[in-house]
Amino acid sequence: MPVIKPINGKHPQISEDCFVAENATIVGEVSIGKQCSIWFNAVLRGDVHFIKLGNKVNVQDGAVIHATYQKSPTTIGNNVSIGHNAIVHGCTIKDNVLIGMGSIVMDDCVIKSNSIIAAGAVVTKNTLVESGSIYAGTPAKKIKDISPELVSGEINRIADNYVKYSSWFKE
Repeated sequence: MPVIKPINGKHPQISEDCFVAENATIVGEVSIGKQCSIWFNAVLRGDVHFIKLGNKVNVQDGAVIHATYQKSPTTIGNNVSIGHNAIVHGCTIKDNVLIGMGSIVMDDCVIKSNSIIAAGAVVTKNTLVESGSIYAGTPAKKIKDISPELVSGEINRIADNYVKYSSWFKE
């Protein structure tokens, strides 16, 4: 059974059609849209500020989503994949984004739509990731523009696959 608990009177709000793995943790002021999946050992800690996930967001195994006390909430748009062991902290992620495995997105960053943060990248505080870009490295820098084929072939494919994968666990 997942840990889903209120903190300071703030309760997680999770759409009924979501999949939440039995060892995921969701606490405090967290709202999760439709067709989302929160995978094994993922932690969404809305204890110090709110966390808001749009629709069709997958938070993969071991990922951590948090915020900064009274300063930086975390807002995630629609059709977003947060890769295994990624850290997303006090930032804004727009629609149609892939956050790669093991990457870190720090406070007050804005990741604009149709973008990819490469696996292992570190997006440092206050970075603005341009729409339609791929950022990689430490610290993360733009390495190229994203093609329409990559948006459909990677960003949409992964988000769609995670909706399918989560259905296997609901049977």
